Amino acid sequence: MSKELLIRFAESRDALVITKFNRAMALETELKELTPEVISKGVNNLLNNPSLGFYVVAENDDEVIGSLMVTTEWSDWRNGIFWWVQSVYIEPNERRKGAYTKLYNFIKESAKNNPNVCGFRLYVEKENILAQNTYKALGMIETDYRIYEELKLGTRFCLNTK
Repeated sequence: MSKELLIRFAESRDALVITKFNRAMALETELKELTPEVISKGVNNLLNNPSLGFYVVAENDDEVIGSLMVTTEWSDWRNGIFWWVQSVYIEPNERRKGAYTKLYNFIKESAKNNPNVCGFRLYVEKENILAQNTYKALGMIETDYRIYEELKLGTRFCLNTK
């Protein structure tokens, strides 16, 4: 019989499993194979530099079964900080059991005592309807924005592309 799901802030000891989850998520959702040494350094860099953000993990019977990352964006319009939910991953056999809901509620609760946080944002693959429905069910709304990016020349993060 499993214990109740424990949600906590990630620690250095979680780096390997978070790296594994990020690689699995990129492959599953975008068919991208992340470069192991780049994602490993990225995960460790965030874990060791709280000014960049933080990870939250879900544990079941002392095993991490899910995680998400939060980074920040300053909003001058709102004079506040958005917490961006990123790198969400739940082990396939643990999905649809409430782990993401508990992770998301944990960060919402964590933000209650931080007057600088004005809201939460995330981006999701256009085809990931199941995830979109989950986010809507938790009270998030789709915005009118699209995301564009341009990587600096020489930036490499995956072994293949879609």
